[in-house]
Amino acid sequence: MTTLTGTSPIPQSGQRKSVARVALFDLPKSPHSVIVECFRQFGIEPVSLARTDSALLQNEKFEACVLPLGPAAGEIIELARASASNSRMVIFGLGGNAQDALRYSKLCLNAVFHEPLERPAALKLVRATRTLVMQEYRRYVRVPVMTEVGITTSDGGRMTATSQEISSGGMSLKCNFPPDPGSMVEVSFSLLTLPRVWVRGNVAWKKPNKTFGIRFDTTDDRRRRLKEWITGYLDA
Repeated sequence: MTTLTGTSPIPQSGQRKSVARVALFDLPKSPHSVIVECFRQFGIEPVSLARTDSALLQNEKFEACVLPLGPAAGEIIELARASASNSRMVIFGLGGNAQDALRYSKLCLNAVFHEPLERPAALKLVRATRTLVMQEYRRYVRVPVMTEVGITTSDGGRMTATSQEISSGGMSLKCNFPPDPGSMVEVSFSLLTLPRVWVRGNVAWKKPNKTFGIRFDTTDDRRRRLKEWITGYLDA
């Protein structure tokens, strides 16, 4: 099998894999070079694949994959999520828009490399997700996952945001008009194997880039379902 320059060939069946691997599906040349460099900086080995190689996800183990977002991305994501070996792999999108990302949110798209891709931003994203890719979990791990989140404020106002990271204790999100710190809210969302859940919380912080963080109410027993989902996600 031919692979792009600068990436590792796919190991023969039965060959022992000693490092975490990320599958790169049909990435354009320029972002491909940047993404390869960033993953290798953290000891994660990139493997270039064509879209026609996606069946390998059924019998080859990868810790992560990167693929351009668009109409054809869903087929590869669904194949990975249905695979016993790769159902919990970290999936990165490349490019696309917010609608493209949310289209696959139910399949747990984890994060997106935005275009035009700049090395500092790409490196920051890989650094933030490397513990999941390398399966070096912290006690209070934050799972990078993009999904649509409904938010209801204490005065009955409603808004929609996109999650960035979720933990059993809270989540970070992004929307056009984030609520102010201290605001009491209730969030609702669903994930790959988690039916829609509602949790109370308060806005802990807000940044100029329209991101904000919610700290869940520790007395809300509904938070337990999310904690169980995260534990299952990491143990799978």
